[in-house]
Amino acid sequence: MALREGLGPAQENRQHPEHHTTTVEQGRFCLARCSCGWRGPARRARSLARTDAEGHARDVRQP
Repeated sequence: MALREGLGPAQENRQHPEHHTTTVEQGRFCLARCSCGWRGPARRARSLARTDAEGHARDVRQP
């Protein structure tokens, strides 16, 4: 299992802990994970896993 640094920005606000996203490869699949415990769906394309991580980071920034 290889870890790669995700593109989602680290984020801190009063309602949520700091978020650090990464992408994790499991066999032929890649998925996004966050330090808050969130996990995206397994994807065959790394770019889609990165997009999931970016979406999560965007969602937690909204009040």
